[in-house]
Amino acid sequence: MSLVAVVDLTHPDLALTPTIRSTAAEIQVVTHAATDAETGMFFFLVEADSFPTFEAALERDETVADSMLVAEASTARIYRLRHTPGTKLVSPATTEVGGLMLEAESTASGWSIRMQLPDRETLSQFCEFCEREGIEYTLGHIYSLDEFSVDDGGVGLTDAQRETLVKAYTEGYFEEPRGTSLEELADDLGISPTAVGGRIRRGASRLIERTLVDEE
Repeated sequence: MSLVAVVDLTHPDLALTPTIRSTAAEIQVVTHAATDAETGMFFFLVEADSFPTFEAALERDETVADSMLVAEASTARIYRLRHTPGTKLVSPATTEVGGLMLEAESTASGWSIRMQLPDRETLSQFCEFCEREGIEYTLGHIYSLDEFSVDDGGVGLTDAQRETLVKAYTEGYFEEPRGTSLEELADDLGISPTAVGGRIRRGASRLIERTLVDEE
């Protein structure tokens, strides 16, 4: 019985954690890009209000050996990074237990990951890996792909996406005319307008994927 689990992870040596904690950037692993766990090369989508600030943080980040900008837009860029040897990576551990990393995005203090696993035993093995490495973890929403019996409505939102979407809805962001703005939501949530927009976009995409696309 395959399942999907959302897990929040915290450790100072997790990839990009120093940058995450010192900037307001929203960072997401580009999961469909080629990565090489042996050399520590990974691709990240970054949304930020100030990329000079973000890149300065990268320079100080002890988990980053070197970085390269590979694509850019006005508020989003894709970077290719190589991590230092001491960086803690969870994607290889997910693969080792027979799982698949579906999504990973930054939180205020670390990462929120969404992964597909064969069963709850492999989820326990992943949690044991975290305990061995000293990585703090919080199990969030877990749902079965086979039975669609779910803890969170079956949509697999991260806690940050859920909080932001609910806040945007209750404050009238989706109404016409809008009852609030990205800037006002950002003030309430304590994050940047760019981060709010990213969470709304990714959360809405996840809702459509899980509630409409599969149905079709």
